[in-house]
Amino acid sequence: MPITLHELAKAAGCSVSTVSRALTDSKHPVNDATRERILALANELGYHPNMTARGLKMDRTFTIGLIVYNIASPFTSVLIRSIQEYLKQHDYFSIIISTDWDPDLESTAVHQLISRSIDGIIFVESWRDEANVSLDLANKPYVFVYRLFNGSYPNSVLIDDRYGAQLAVEHLYNLGHRRIAFINGPHYWNSSIDRLCGYKDVLARHNIPFDPNLVAEGTWEVQSAYPVTKEFLAMKDRPTAIFAANDYMALGAIYTIQDSGLKVPDDIAVVGYDDRDIASFSKPTITTICPPSYEMGKIAARLILDRLENQVEITDPIKVQGKLIIRESCGAEQIESSLELHASHTIPPDSLIQQWRGKNLKD
Repeated sequence: MPITLHELAKAAGCSVSTVSRALTDSKHPVNDATRERILALANELGYHPNMTARGLKMDRTFTIGLIVYNIASPFTSVLIRSIQEYLKQHDYFSIIISTDWDPDLESTAVHQLISRSIDGIIFVESWRDEANVSLDLANKPYVFVYRLFNGSYPNSVLIDDRYGAQLAVEHLYNLGHRRIAFINGPHYWNSSIDRLCGYKDVLARHNIPFDPNLVAEGTWEVQSAYPVTKEFLAMKDRPTAIFAANDYMALGAIYTIQDSGLKVPDDIAVVGYDDRDIASFSKPTITTICPPSYEMGKIAARLILDRLENQVEITDPIKVQGKLIIRESCGAEQIESSLELHASHTIPPDSLIQQWRGKNLKD
């Protein structure tokens, strides 16, 4: 039978209030030595807080809802793990609802979670903002993480796709390439817009004229890169490098180049984006941009708890920067790298939140 808070206090030789403050993020903390001794004793004796009693006292359920658009996505799984790890460290649990790309189901999920008295909601990808109205009316904090499909919202944690594209194209430029083609995703995706901006940024930085003939649109799928890569190869002055907005299209470009009798990277270098599993197993392996999924999950979890504790609202999105993973397809030495482009590749999660809040946070 688990011991009670009173029994733990007696074993520690402290008052109940001191033990309670040592076990929580109290505004009146105890000194570090006492806190460490109480935590060690709690672990030794198997003490677990009574969450029901704690919830009644604080008017909380210590439960966060996660609404996930595509639970099968490799990026989503990393995000969820990171979020849950952080919540667990702070005695919060999560309820996960997968909406399978259905905006109507997303709205239904919001109402279901509110009816279960969750403390807040983290949206892992989100389609539209009708759900925000319900959350505002219910006075529930919410955070968006990873990717938005309908504009930009407050309290969101996003990948810095513009910076990621800059990393990829700058790397190709540093390898000596000047005619760099770009296979983008669908033009209406926010990530496609940002990656195109990053591509143009590097060209402008090095006074390379933008050539619209070197930009093509794919569908994120392998096969969508075939016809556009053939068009690039048929050019009289063909590109010496191709940057693809995801690894699937990078793989399609590699297959097309190889089918034409050319070699990657000897004849044409290729860089992808997303660091999918295929990037490590293809022939050649694919140089790519690794998204900061784990960091983004931690930031989102920390932000939702900070909103609960301090009623903080972040107006501008927090954008987290990924890193360049150098493999065989670009022709450079195979290393992990983050190029200096007026900023480091990833700002620590705590620093990112502090930038928007303007003050320090406690763990």
